[in-house]
Amino acid sequence: MPNMSDIFGWVGMSLMVDRASGRCIATTAWESEDALHDSRMRVRSMRDGLAEALSGTVDTVEEWEVAVMHRDHLAGASACTRCTWVRVDPAGIDQVIETFRSGLLPELEKIEGFRSASLFVDRETGRGVGSTVWASREELDNSRSQVDRMRAEVTRAMGADVLEVAEFRLGFAHLRVPELV
Repeated sequence: MPNMSDIFGWVGMSLMVDRASGRCIATTAWESEDALHDSRMRVRSMRDGLAEALSGTVDTVEEWEVAVMHRDHLAGASACTRCTWVRVDPAGIDQVIETFRSGLLPELEKIEGFRSASLFVDRETGRGVGSTVWASREELDNSRSQVDRMRAEVTRAMGADVLEVAEFRLGFAHLRVPELV
């Protein structure tokens, strides 16, 4: 991460870890699409070097638009996250964003242990990933059934396909991305 701050347009990084499977998701955030594109070569060499140092592999690299970024509370040292990947007709992406912003966020804020939520979209493919952060593993676990019901209702109403749901320990989140609600 210290090397990232030298790259023009970098505004943050986060790391999610599933120790049981060894799966890690590292994200970088950029102030513009141009900054993202201009950083590709430098970031690739750092990413590949880190994967090699950890005896791992880089399975996929994806680029997403940050559509919603909402922080209700600081994550804290024990934070965990749940990510849900979905796909809709690309023409429905704006509906997904609005539903996440005005429908899901107010309900998520009512659940004990909720810390923050983000939505990332790929307008061309109709894919999106929603991420919620919870204060601890216990609160993540306690929220599961309520969030599962909310997800089922919303995805059914939007005609979205749920591609995957995964839970992680939030290794760190150092993001200077502004609130986008």
